[in-house]
Amino acid sequence: MSFGKNPHVAKAEAAELRADEARDEPAWRKACLEAGQLWERAAERETDAKRRAAYTAKSEAVRARLDEPFESPS
Repeated sequence: MSFGKNPHVAKAEAAELRADEARDEPAWRKACLEAGQLWERAAERETDAKRRAAYTAKSEAVRARLDEPFESPS
């Protein structure tokens, strides 16, 4: 176990990758929502204000993707 690391960052990055590779819209939506939630959790656990702001911005950006139409990767 590593101490001092925020485990939600890696999980959020993995969820974003799943969203980028999703083949259908329901899977894409689920991965985007999950990534947004995990970025929020990462921000809540963060003590550094600069990183907290970055994680919050990433959460908002991922959720904003839901307003865009789904495009399947080719």
